[in-house]
Amino acid sequence: MSIPTNMLSILACPSCKGKLVWNHDRSELVCRGEQLAYPVNEGIPALLASAARELSVAELEQLKK
Repeated sequence: MSIPTNMLSILACPSCKGKLVWNHDRSELVCRGEQLAYPVNEGIPALLASAARELSVAELEQLKK
């Protein structure tokens, strides 16, 4: 599953309002600024602070590749 580009361009991190990046491997939307990952279940992003998980520095580095 993937997030359509036009949808990705209008979604923002609910915490900092920053850009989100799609992580296909884990089906998550990632905010690099807040170091948070939001799950996407059946194509629906769960953009809630309670649903987010914190990312490690290693996970962020992996996304840059």
